[in-house]
Amino acid sequence: MTELDTRPVAIIGAGPSGLAAARNLDRQGVPWMGFDLADDVGGLWNIDSPRSTVYDSAHLISSARTTEFAEFPMPADTPDYPDHRRLLAYFRDFAEHFGLRDRFRFGTEVVRAEPLGAARDSGWRLTVRNVGDDDNTASSDQVEVGEFSALVIANGTLSEPNIPRFDGEFSGELIHTSRYKYPQELAGKRVLVVGGGNSGCDIAVDAVHHAASVDISVRRGYHFVPKYIFGKPADTLNTGTPLPAPIKQFIDSRVLKAFTGDPTRFGFPEPDHKIYESHPVVNSLVLQHVGHGDITVRPDIERFDGNTVHFRAGRAGPGRTGAGGAGVGSSGEYDLVMLATGYVLNYPFIDREYLDWSEGAAAPDLYLNIFPSARDDLAVLGMVEASGIGWQGRYEQADLVARYLSARRQGTAAGRDVVVVVDSSRRGPRPDLTGGYKYLGLDRMAYYVNKSAYRGAVTDLVARMDAAGRGRAQGEGRGA
Repeated sequence: MTELDTRPVAIIGAGPSGLAAARNLDRQGVPWMGFDLADDVGGLWNIDSPRSTVYDSAHLISSARTTEFAEFPMPADTPDYPDHRRLLAYFRDFAEHFGLRDRFRFGTEVVRAEPLGAARDSGWRLTVRNVGDDDNTASSDQVEVGEFSALVIANGTLSEPNIPRFDGEFSGELIHTSRYKYPQELAGKRVLVVGGGNSGCDIAVDAVHHAASVDISVRRGYHFVPKYIFGKPADTLNTGTPLPAPIKQFIDSRVLKAFTGDPTRFGFPEPDHKIYESHPVVNSLVLQHVGHGDITVRPDIERFDGNTVHFRAGRAGPGRTGAGGAGVGSSGEYDLVMLATGYVLNYPFIDREYLDWSEGAAAPDLYLNIFPSARDDLAVLGMVEASGIGWQGRYEQADLVARYLSARRQGTAAGRDVVVVVDSSRRGPRPDLTGGYKYLGLDRMAYYVNKSAYRGAVTDLVARMDAAGRGRAQGEGRGA
């Protein structure tokens, strides 16, 4: 990158991370241009977006006050756990308040991002295609949209469904939760939900009120967290200095058992991990419905055979007569199988080599889940998952990236000092982002971090950048 580079930064995505990137680049005086496939901001929380994977009953699983941007709190009358409609309105208000919307190109799909040269900071060229307003399909016309000093990828992590393979063939409907929108789609059907994560449990609860029968198939045990403890949102009760992992696990596991009981009593397998070593399920309604007999817990799927699903031998929930049934190594008849099997990272517009993404790895190997090793003009925002990290955690990522890109383009001694702080950190030892927790070695945990450890590492690096810039400025002032 040359000194005083005036080319804008490209932002891919107008969801929470993309908006945080735009706002923080503005704060640093760095020009930018954004691109999003949808017709407005909001990312996945815009249920009408072509790539949105939210469903009509979707609400936050973290409370509003621990999730919001600190600079732009949600309205005072926001409920503890707002739904997707309120969240979309919030993001639209954020974009309007900070004057961001008019610099995004909506209805635009980025199909290719290529570096302009071999140099680490040569900049990027984007190729896009427009999406038709009427049929919501992409046109075949691809056009280049100019050159950019840097590229910020912020298109989210929950858009590309993970579709497992099963033995046999299912003759009913087989869909992923990414295609599910409204509970009326389940009306009168014998439904099997595969997967017991947050979406799976939400949809199983939806199905109770519409489907003919509801079963849920799980491979492993989960820790269930209620949304309220002692009458307050559960994630607001321990917001001070974080406890050491073993102590927090000891205390919280006992508190949760007092509120939710032992999930194995409801037919779920015993968890093979301690609490917080995998993302907890913030849903106690599913346990209530299992206790009512509305949902039956099934073991993992062995194979399909027409409308029949055969299950592996294993623990199953309390029995129920009629469709589905229960038992060890049993089978059930279903009209619809809903795959709540999660998502895989997907950045199809850029070669994996630029992201340090090796073949077979579930996620790129990025410093602080942000910076690749081979490029100084590329950053990923939002590729971070942690219990309670909220959008403020993404905002702090964006603050770091915006400061770094601003320093690189300044061409000043102070800017160079700031760049040195970041680049030396990127090339040095990686900070421990686990917070002392031993996370499960699953693909979906490949970019999981501890909230306090991660935010501490990001804000510490920002503080060192500030100190370097101030030190240089003060030195130059004394020299003058």
